[in-house]
Amino acid sequence: MEKLAIFMADGCEEIEGLTVVDLLRRAGIPIEMLSLQDSTQVRGSHGIVFEADLTLEQADLSAYTGIVLPGGMPGTTHLKENPLVRDAVKTFAAAGKLVAAICAAPTVLGSCGVLNGKAAICYPGLEDQLTGAVVRKEPVVEDGNLITSRGMGTAIPFGLAIVARFQGQAAAEALAEKIVFQQ
Repeated sequence: MEKLAIFMADGCEEIEGLTVVDLLRRAGIPIEMLSLQDSTQVRGSHGIVFEADLTLEQADLSAYTGIVLPGGMPGTTHLKENPLVRDAVKTFAAAGKLVAAICAAPTVLGSCGVLNGKAAICYPGLEDQLTGAVVRKEPVVEDGNLITSRGMGTAIPFGLAIVARFQGQAAAEALAEKIVFQQ
């Protein structure tokens, strides 16, 4: 069965991270929030403090079938600088496991060299950091095991794309209807 991890760094964009967690849990897809800090407490980029499930150091990354990277600043910088995150991105991408990133976080994928020849998107103005990617302009871009998205305003379609990946489009559409999401 699938089980996902989402990397939560201080300075992450709260909506991008917590929306994905909320949608996946509503869909019955296990997802654990992994704090990059020494504690499970995370302070988002807008000062919202929340509790992660585990620290990244405590987690067994081999137990997950996919990883999610929320954007935000300086959260994305913390993701890029963390060797465990970088290793996970490379390992999951190479293994064909889900690697999903939103807003500025797809630049982490670019810096890890996993976007070569892949379609991707990120926050407007950061496209030059999607090293090797074929840059698109859609709200959510899927290419193989990679899902990328543009920013806070695309957090729901991004989360629904992850739901569709594991449970099918009909399940994602049913969830969208249940939460009264309209595009």
